[in-house]
Amino acid sequence: MATSIYSNDHKFIVEQLRKARLEAKLDQKTVAELIGRTQSYVSKIESGQRKIDIVQLKQFASIYKKPVKYFIKEG
Repeated sequence: MATSIYSNDHKFIVEQLRKARLEAKLDQKTVAELIGRTQSYVSKIESGQRKIDIVQLKQFASIYKKPVKYFIKEG
């Protein structure tokens, strides 16, 4: 069984995070500054190398002006 970091659900979340960031016309460095992290941290999340918890997801959703459900694949 694959670990959750490599699941299809996780891949969907990171794809949506990157898409939302680009739609918001923000770069990784700006997002990192807004959440108090490094650009490398944001990059690792978007590349799927780092897990993201619901609190972090809510932060990203707020920055990108998207509902949390935007990042969750239903079904």
